[in-house]
Amino acid sequence: MLTLSPRRIETLIYPVGFYRTKARVILGICRDLLARFGGRVPDEIDALLTLKGVGRKTANLVVTMGYDKPGICVDTHVHRISNRLGYVRTRTPEETEMALRARLPRRYWIGYNDLLVAFGQNVCTPISPRCSTCPVRTLCRRVGVRSSR
Repeated sequence: MLTLSPRRIETLIYPVGFYRTKARVILGICRDLLARFGGRVPDEIDALLTLKGVGRKTANLVVTMGYDKPGICVDTHVHRISNRLGYVRTRTPEETEMALRARLPRRYWIGYNDLLVAFGQNVCTPISPRCSTCPVRTLCRRVGVRSSR
């Protein structure tokens, strides 16, 4: 990776948001991995969080997908929907992760993000969710929902 220019990395990751910033962060992480971890990606969340540009969601993603260890990736969809359903009452994604770790059975941790991201993009959207077609509407407390379709 370190032989690639920032411009080349930008081109390769262009479809993602903030690709210029992410290209610089990727190079920094690669340097840091070589200097501090002998070129190996850590398999522990706390170690991953010491890398500049790595937050809890990314750290959880690395340990779950890269090392098949339990973790819960909490993005905006997981945070919003978990609260909207009334399953947790939290203010931040980090609080949501901790609440889910305490409440959600471990066997569901890895798949929870995938399930809620697709659901949040297609049904339980941030503004005007499609409650009339929601398969779990009878179980949903609709916390914070002002209008729906």
